[in-house]
Amino acid sequence: MNRVLVLNGPNLRRLGVREPEVYGSATFEDLTALCRDAARRLDLQVDVRQTDDEAEMIRWVHEAADERLPVVLNPAAFTHYSYALRDALAQLKAPLVEVHISNPAAREEFRHTSVVAGVATGTVAGFGMMSYVLALQAVAELLAGGGTD
Repeated sequence: MNRVLVLNGPNLRRLGVREPEVYGSATFEDLTALCRDAARRLDLQVDVRQTDDEAEMIRWVHEAADERLPVVLNPAAFTHYSYALRDALAQLKAPLVEVHISNPAAREEFRHTSVVAGVATGTVAGFGMMSYVLALQAVAELLAGGGTD
């Protein structure tokens, strides 16, 4: 069974409380359960984590790089400015799927730029919590040799 890190950046533990009109009413615990359920169906093992600390996120990415683990990443606010995170992600040797609950391109101008997108295998955005399920499906397909064509 393939292990996948599902990493979440700043404020995502506040799901259900933070801007429910943008992020919905589901909690971080709901998101974790959704990812575990989807992973089970896809024969994946997920380790769902959240941090508000950029250094901790980078340590987790280094762990993934060292262990050649696929990553589903919602970088949250780190998306728009963290070149340190981008540089760590560039070291990954397994699929990286950037994920967003909302569609950053349909929001404020500062959210339109992702500094991590250029090193991601792909991005899934704008489908609410289902974005994570779609990202895990993409990882499963890539690991099975489905490629990106």
